[in-house]
Amino acid sequence: MSTLAQQYDFSGKVVLITGGSRGLGHAMALGFAAAGANLAIASRKIDSCEATVAEIRAIGRDGSAHAAHVGKWDDCNRLVEEVYARWGRVDVLINNAGLSPVVPSSLETTEELFDKVIGVNLKGPFRLTSLIGPRMVAGNGGTVINISSTSSIRPAPDTAPYSAAKAGLNILTVAFAQEYGPKVRVNCIMAGPFHTDISKSWSRTEGFTKAAREGFPLQRAGEPHEVVGAALYLASTASSYTTGAVLTIDGGSSYPKAAHTAAG
Repeated sequence: MSTLAQQYDFSGKVVLITGGSRGLGHAMALGFAAAGANLAIASRKIDSCEATVAEIRAIGRDGSAHAAHVGKWDDCNRLVEEVYARWGRVDVLINNAGLSPVVPSSLETTEELFDKVIGVNLKGPFRLTSLIGPRMVAGNGGTVINISSTSSIRPAPDTAPYSAAKAGLNILTVAFAQEYGPKVRVNCIMAGPFHTDISKSWSRTEGFTKAAREGFPLQRAGEPHEVVGAALYLASTASSYTTGAVLTIDGGSSYPKAAHTAAG
């Protein structure tokens, strides 16, 4: 049986993170680098990826930067070929890239925006996992971590396509766990309110801050570094009997204090 330190040692491992240049993805990239991994960082902006790679190298690990729009299958295909050409393997795939625009109404949601939201949040993870999962099975195995959202179970009208896409990602987690097991484990982190670029439009407003302070058990939104421990756990042998799981990290906001008061 390996020691705790050995379970969380990612030396020699390669981790591919989409949306890895900011927010939760950036925090996870630095966390895996600190644990010994080399990183492939993908996002639409190559400059941001290169900046994150520079931070990874400052930690003492190596990285590669890849410009890719995961909502486009051609970009997904190219990304996978680039990463395998550079590293020869992927041990951990983290489908983190996300897009969550707020719209006035469903009627005012354009087809272009709807397709873009579904593409980035659902089609991209499907395609990347379908490309990398079989390679993991043919090799030494691996892990896939999908980053979902609690909006997948608590949807709101102004983000309905995003919520639907993330609900689909929860489903893909279970389906892929069945398809690629036992050599590949597929799990999901269902994130609640975090202070990230994607949530600036709502998470730092005074109204949200007040609601979180009064209604959430932890009385605040999360910070990106607070997701790293869960990602390391799901990617490590410490979670060797965990697959098809959806882990909620939301500061308790799924069960606000007001609900408990009303029920009591």
